[in-house]
Amino acid sequence: MDRTTRQAALWATAVAVPLTLIVALVAILATRPDDPPAAAEPSPTAPRPQSTAAVAMPAPALSTRAATVCRALLSRLPASIRDLSQRPVTDGPEQNAAYGDPAITVSCGVPMPAIPATDLVYPLSRVCWHSADRPDATEWTTVDREVPVRVTVPKRYEQPGQWTIAFSDPVVAAVPSLKQIPTGCGP
Repeated sequence: MDRTTRQAALWATAVAVPLTLIVALVAILATRPDDPPAAAEPSPTAPRPQSTAAVAMPAPALSTRAATVCRALLSRLPASIRDLSQRPVTDGPEQNAAYGDPAITVSCGVPMPAIPATDLVYPLSRVCWHSADRPDATEWTTVDREVPVRVTVPKRYEQPGQWTIAFSDPVVAAVPSLKQIPTGCGP
């Protein structure tokens, strides 16, 4: 390498390195927000604190067949639904379950609901549910099962049918279908 080429390489490096640093600094400053970062907001999906106290639930007497079916259902329920953990219940742990705070409850062996002719039934994940609104919750009761199951979803939770779907697979696995199902529930 001759002296002229070496000198040209040194000058090129002497100009290129500082120029590269200046361009990098400008790029960093241009992409930096002008305002300081705001205080971190809690994530909407962050687990919310929930009570672990037992949920008060009635436990009416069940026939031998209903008690067997309900025990089978409760053994198939998940430990949590979305971010809601299962909680203890005051009565009937072989037929009742609760999740979250306020509690979404599952009651097995409830009376079959009276369905007005104008009401809809909803086939959700292979189970036919009837929905009834209360001031504080929506009750979803199976109408195509040998032993009815009720899921009560407090108004705090949006789209109560979506919460109810989480219980359809355990119901299908544990609670036999009726031989004659209501109109609107068929395949």
